[in-house]
Amino acid sequence: MLLKHQQHLQRQRDAIAYRMKKLAAKQVEITKKTNAIKEKISKKYEDMKRVLDEDLRITLTHLDTEHAATTKFVEERIEDCYHLTQELDQELSNSGAQNAVTEKRISETLKLTDPDLIQMDDFKSEQLLSLTINLLLFIRSQVPVTKKLLQSYAADVVLDADTAHPKLIISPKGNSATYTDTWQDVPETPSRFDTTLNVISQQGFSEGRNYWEVEVKGKTYWELGLTHPSIPRKGREEDSWLGRGKESWCVEHFNGDYTAWHGGVQHELPLLAGKQFTRIGVYCSFPGGLVCFLGADTMTPLHCFCAGTFTNTLHQALCPGHENEGTNWNPLKICDVSRSAPTL
Repeated sequence: MLLKHQQHLQRQRDAIAYRMKKLAAKQVEITKKTNAIKEKISKKYEDMKRVLDEDLRITLTHLDTEHAATTKFVEERIEDCYHLTQELDQELSNSGAQNAVTEKRISETLKLTDPDLIQMDDFKSEQLLSLTINLLLFIRSQVPVTKKLLQSYAADVVLDADTAHPKLIISPKGNSATYTDTWQDVPETPSRFDTTLNVISQQGFSEGRNYWEVEVKGKTYWELGLTHPSIPRKGREEDSWLGRGKESWCVEHFNGDYTAWHGGVQHELPLLAGKQFTRIGVYCSFPGGLVCFLGADTMTPLHCFCAGTFTNTLHQALCPGHENEGTNWNPLKICDVSRSAPTL
């Protein structure tokens, strides 16, 4: 019996050791794939830079060519005037008399050297500038490329008023949450948060990739994230705060400081201290087991959680925070991710 038990343990140990070997190989494979795609993308950006540099060189060459031709023409007119003045000086030194031929030459020279007759091709220059601006607008509309990718995963988020804390006002369309000092007369439901200023989305998702953005402009306190429906809703449990339990993930902003939370573990984000964002994006990948937070203005990564396998449906969640000494009355607004017009 002892021998059989030892043999069983050895087989289990061998299976675990083999699994470790496979995991190590998987790690190497993932690293190789990541490095390969990074190299390909970097080369494409180098190609784009070369194309833009060449286009810049050609455009500036056109302007330089016209400038050189115009400058040469001006120099020739200056030389004409110089030679005429020399001739006039000679005549003055000889007799001081001016004949009809000289008078005609002076008149012609003054006519040909009128500065108002020398013009650059302003229309061409303005067109080149206009085309350059259009190219910039086009590039800005395409980058950051991560924005274009995540827009393809855009989720239609509608907040569930039946889950909102009684001190939150949810807009009729379910696209914003605003804090109020007044405890509202709302129906008591099992799904309603009664301690934390939370509200979650009506619909959850349990597969694929999902992306949404929230406008945080003018706010000094907010929390955004994702949660399983099992998050506690009642009582004084700290787990009902976003990110404080294993059911939810969030990023919190308070008076200029950013913190990421999950499972009650606090991840301070000191590099973001003092930064202001207009929009915050939240990306979730069920296949990849990722929850990522981004400053959507520039697609700046804030924090990513490697959640592994999600155990249940996920809902979008947010907390607009209390009034924070009168500095935090603005609502949190769900954004239309498709609207991100480039600016010059």
